Amino acid sequence: MDSTTDIIRKQVETELHGSVTIVVLGASGDLAKKKTYPALFGLFRQGFLPKKTHIIGYARTKMTHEDYLDRITHSIKTTIHKDEDETNQLLDKFKSITSYQSGLYDQDDSWKALDKCISQSEHQRQIDIGKKHRVFYMALPPSVFVPVAKGLKKNVYSSEGMNRLVVEKPFGKDTQSSNELGRELSGLFKENEIYRIDHYLGKEMVKNVMMVRFANIFFNQIWDRKYIDNVQITFKETIGTEGRGGYFDQFGVIRDVMQNHLLQVLSLIAMERPISTESEDIRNEKVKVLKCIPPIVLEDALLGQYIGAHGKPGYLEDDTLINKQSRTPTFAALTLWIQNERWEGVPFIMKAGKALNDAKVEVRIQFRNVAGSLYKGSPRNELVLRVQPREAVYVKFNNKQPGLSYQTIQSDLDLTYDNRYTNLDIPDAYSSLLLDVLKGDHSNFVRNDELEQAWKIFTPLLHTIDDPSIKVPITTYPYGSRGPTELDQFIKKYGYDRANENYVWPVQSLASNTSSTSDSNDHSSPKL
Repeated sequence: MDSTTDIIRKQVETELHGSVTIVVLGASGDLAKKKTYPALFGLFRQGFLPKKTHIIGYARTKMTHEDYLDRITHSIKTTIHKDEDETNQLLDKFKSITSYQSGLYDQDDSWKALDKCISQSEHQRQIDIGKKHRVFYMALPPSVFVPVAKGLKKNVYSSEGMNRLVVEKPFGKDTQSSNELGRELSGLFKENEIYRIDHYLGKEMVKNVMMVRFANIFFNQIWDRKYIDNVQITFKETIGTEGRGGYFDQFGVIRDVMQNHLLQVLSLIAMERPISTESEDIRNEKVKVLKCIPPIVLEDALLGQYIGAHGKPGYLEDDTLINKQSRTPTFAALTLWIQNERWEGVPFIMKAGKALNDAKVEVRIQFRNVAGSLYKGSPRNELVLRVQPREAVYVKFNNKQPGLSYQTIQSDLDLTYDNRYTNLDIPDAYSSLLLDVLKGDHSNFVRNDELEQAWKIFTPLLHTIDDPSIKVPITTYPYGSRGPTELDQFIKKYGYDRANENYVWPVQSLASNTSSTSDSNDHSSPKL
């Protein structure tokens, strides 16, 4: 029987007929250096790139070939855990399949030079007509998406193979700008050629949501408003804007992570069962559930901005921030409601913030109290999917305390990945998504109508926040704290029960017959 690795290799080879040219646009930028090239190297190392692959970096920066290689391998070296000789051999092989071409983004002559470079490479690799496939990865700022797409379609589009355009977020700033971008791109590339990448859809635990929901009968039967009281989707970062204040001030935390990353997670948690695992069937159900969510109202929002503490500067003190009176939120808690039969009345609470006390992303599904419970005061059951760090799925449930006592305690059914799958290497999200591009699998990419529905949910609130005449309340919180002090009350009004917030992992000592506690599994109910 073929291994999973062999099956994936065959899928890629069959889809691309053994050859592809991958063009990394913006190859001199940080995104390409830190994410795109390490992801491509990860696929190369596992043998997932077609045999006749060539990678061409393209950017405005003028670099020698050696300067280019030094730049793209800088971050790659930190991902390899092998001896020095083996590392150098791997890197030398990877370097042999990549080259660099400098050029502008708004001049036909530059694009024609790139096309000539690709054609020469295809000739050298002896690629037949019909197999001259090209993948264009736009590791670029959104301001140049459209001119680059126009230059590619006019001058570099392959007429002798497949074309795929990978677009990084942000996809606009609101409904109007997103729709304008969508119209421009769809006028140049077909929808099945466009891959709008949201790297959270490539994370292992996010990709596991459908399996947890639909492959387990006990979860499938209790996944509705009758049994679930509330759902929290949390994104926490310990760092502030840290020199990215100028960029961040244009978007804020809602546009940066909530309208895209967290809403994608919500749609997978809340959607109905698709008729199959085909990409369009999955994306159809995601669009359907997004259509059931009305725009977020200000009454369901708590906004905050961090101030200096513990020797760290506040947001307004960031040297790169131009507007020192900025009211851009660095923290937000938003409650969304899904108006359908399954979820009517269940609050979906998104929380995201920078400069907080912890760094993690998780989904916390809290079930309702047991009706007519014999054991009064017992905490509610919870299902937690920890996306990062240390991927995990665990269920909090109530149990008799071992021994002579009849006291009820809370325990865990625990699946922490690095404990259970000690020898399994979980791929980086970008590697996973780039592999999907090569396979032609759209399942984990954002479709145009899905993007439009997502913006409709957030745009009215964002316009209210952006309007200087309205002065939306924005509270402050110290750098390194849990967030605004008002957060506890905000969550409480939507029914979240903190009865189990002081829970710690119990460990029974057989030698001394005494109990101790350890939080090494980090399963305490965290405060955010």
